[in-house]
Amino acid sequence: MSVLSYVLFKVASGTEREVAQKMIEFEEVIEADVVFGEYDVIARMTTSSLEKLQDFVSDKVRTVPNVLVTSTMIISREYKGKIYRPKKNNP
Repeated sequence: MSVLSYVLFKVASGTEREVAQKMIEFEEVIEADVVFGEYDVIARMTTSSLEKLQDFVSDKVRTVPNVLVTSTMIISREYKGKIYRPKKNNP
């Protein structure tokens, strides 16, 4: 079973794009976005287990230059908006 998660980043001022671009180089990262608010960058990722997630965050994410703080949110359930739902075929 794969583990989906978000990792939220606080980064050094002015390095948001650089950090996001570095994050998408990792195979585990699905997407990375620069955001406004308490955090600067949010990355959505997938790993094969909780242990792999822990290793990834500890060994790779926290070594990215200019990353000051991370917060990991494990996805427990996903809900898709209408735009992402398959269309029903009406006979």
